[in-house]
Amino acid sequence: MNTPEIVTERLILRKFTANDLDALFHIYSDKEVNTYLPWFPAEKREEAGFLLEERYLKTYLKPQGYNYAICLKNNNIPVGYVKADLDDSHDFGYGLCKEFWHKGIVTEAGRAVIEQLKKDNIPYITATHDVNNVRSGNVMKRLGMNYRYSYEEQWQPKNFLVTFRLYQLNLDGNEGRVCKKYWDNSAVHFVEAEV
Repeated sequence: MNTPEIVTERLILRKFTANDLDALFHIYSDKEVNTYLPWFPAEKREEAGFLLEERYLKTYLKPQGYNYAICLKNNNIPVGYVKADLDDSHDFGYGLCKEFWHKGIVTEAGRAVIEQLKKDNIPYITATHDVNNVRSGNVMKRLGMNYRYSYEEQWQPKNFLVTFRLYQLNLDGNEGRVCKKYWDNSAVHFVEAEV
């Protein structure tokens, strides 16, 4: 099933729709929210419309996918997003409007999506964060993810060098599995002693 709706204590996790364009623009236009993401903040509603179409509406046409709008139950308006890719990295990602930071919203949403991934037999997820974005790493830890390694990448389209930390959560009990995709693709990779 593609992006099944999930309800938690405070949240509704659902598909984005064309009616969410203003909310999506608010999320993707905020410079602070997008500081540690590879793309530049959206400057026009048209850019948010392109993202809505390419990043969400088109993926909902696939038989399986996990691209959620994070909405508060009281108004069902998106305040963020959480997603898990279905490629070989099963990359797990999230973003949230800054006025909702420090309330455990991404952690609550992330836990619910992880439960859905387990039910659907997704074997593992990975997530990466810029070493300067410690708060994102803390979310990964709260979700039960474990640090595996760090690597450097020239980030596009912003075109600057970033050191990333990769975290992984094996959902199928295979604790020895480590996704080496980013390790193998980076000439500079290492394991930090303490994270």
